Amino acid sequence: MAIAGPPSVEGRPRRAYHDCMDRPWPKQRIDPSGPPLPGREWIAQEWNEVVFLHWRVDAAFVDPLLPAGTRADVLDDGESTWVGLVCFRCANTHFPPLGRAGRLGPMGDFIEVNVRVYTVDEVGRRSVVFLSLDASRLPPVIGARLSTGLPYWWSAAAHRVAGESVSYTMTRRGTALGSRVSIDLGDPITEPGRLEAFLTARWGMHIRHVGGTYFMPNTHEPWSLRAASVTELDDDLVTAAGLPDWVSTQPPDSVLYSPGVTARFSLGRRLSPVLGKLPRARRTV
Repeated sequence: MAIAGPPSVEGRPRRAYHDCMDRPWPKQRIDPSGPPLPGREWIAQEWNEVVFLHWRVDAAFVDPLLPAGTRADVLDDGESTWVGLVCFRCANTHFPPLGRAGRLGPMGDFIEVNVRVYTVDEVGRRSVVFLSLDASRLPPVIGARLSTGLPYWWSAAAHRVAGESVSYTMTRRGTALGSRVSIDLGDPITEPGRLEAFLTARWGMHIRHVGGTYFMPNTHEPWSLRAASVTELDDDLVTAAGLPDWVSTQPPDSVLYSPGVTARFSLGRRLSPVLGKLPRARRTV
């Protein structure tokens, strides 16, 4: 598969992977089964009717957007990574340590559309970096921004399931930015391949917050996945997040659907201090 995009980044030729390699980093094994959650479970929520759209891009387009101490996670060829546009319906958000008082009720039920990329840190934790997250309820947006620094935006959203078709629409409030995605469901994926696991089996997120980079672990049951095909795609969010405008105007390289999982998170911890961005690794697993 060819890597999407023009042959240069900001007017410069693409560099070979080894040109910016300092030393290899270890990487977690790609595993569809979530690891035990380290530490106390702090937050849990259901992710339902999940649509995954992904584009393969040169890692040089992603690296400048990442928090310090991380670099783009590459798969197999050593120079390409993936950009995701993920839509789902979040439900039953709650904070288990707080018991009944930690249940948010309707305030914890919302539609989310996020733009995400894939990262690894120096100790090998494969993770997600969210470049933007649009949610349809204001309290979760405010709470997440204040507590974690995640780049949430309050948006108007709609979601529809009709037989074997699923659609999401999202408009960021106060702007003309939005996303409209419709898919038709295909066959179940009984044995996810290496790519499907790479894109969906992510057991934490790297977050830029209060002058540092934090890793927040998560876990959930393995995804139940189906193949899918796009019937409509009109998106501004990928470009608004800092990716080239040609990315989301092309057909996605991967389209997946899942009925959902229940995700659980523990508190994030700060990465060791680093000076600036660390270079991308040569080795892949």
